[in-house]
Amino acid sequence: MADSRYVSLSLDETVQAIDNAIMGGSITGQRIDSYVLHAPNQTACIVLVYEKHYYRAGNRLTLTATVDNFEGRTRVVCVSGGGGEGLFRFDWGASESFVGVVREALAPYAL
Repeated sequence: MADSRYVSLSLDETVQAIDNAIMGGSITGQRIDSYVLHAPNQTACIVLVYEKHYYRAGNRLTLTATVDNFEGRTRVVCVSGGGGEGLFRFDWGASESFVGVVREALAPYAL
């Protein structure tokens, strides 16, 4: 499941909102890693990788959030995966739910 949106927050504020939603709103949610790529004209791209256990999927899912301001406004792209079992990777909607955590947290700031 993937989601892309623009928000009215700065890069740092967006990262904080995502951290609060995933790590503050869950016992099992944690940030695994992050990376910041600085670009010309005070722009940057931040890649965040999270992990969270979903009981309905029977394992841990990952969520990768990419936050950038290359176009003069903050863009957030989230992709979740890793929750399926077997050949068809059916995760009972857990990937959609993980992306939904970020979507809901950023909804008040959506452009």
